[in-house]
Amino acid sequence: MSLTPLTHVHPSAETMAYRRGGKHLQLWVLAIVAAAAAYAWCVDFVTVEGERTIYTVACEGGSWNGNRCTGRLTPGPRFRFRALPAHGEVLFWTAGASDPAGKLAPCKVESGRNWQCDPGADSARSITLQMLRGVPQPDAVLTARGLHFVPKMRWLLLRAGMPTGTRA
Repeated sequence: MSLTPLTHVHPSAETMAYRRGGKHLQLWVLAIVAAAAAYAWCVDFVTVEGERTIYTVACEGGSWNGNRCTGRLTPGPRFRFRALPAHGEVLFWTAGASDPAGKLAPCKVESGRNWQCDPGADSARSITLQMLRGVPQPDAVLTARGLHFVPKMRWLLLRAGMPTGTRA
């Protein structure tokens, strides 16, 4: 029995389709992972341990009627908070501003997403004295400043000049 040497083997159409399908699957998985990462960034799902950023809006050319602005919503300052459980305090600063950082103390700190502080020397410069499940709790300080909280994505849209309604 003699063997004939194989000079060139052509893959079958079925093998080629299988390879193309594998590449398409990889692209779909990559697209889904990229979309999930973009979503997590937009909603601040992933943050530095113990830190939280609060996005605010102001009511330009009008006034607040509850959560409704009678004028136009404009992006307000971003407040960053870093909870320090070991010290029982929360540090805060305004992102991008030259204002010095402040400190809230004494505080009951469970995590960066759950803390409550007593009024102190820097309270008037802060935007809130309590964070519950990552959501700042409004108080008299917030009302006095004329600011309301909004999700990060909405703040980014307002910053880009896109109207997003009149409710905060």
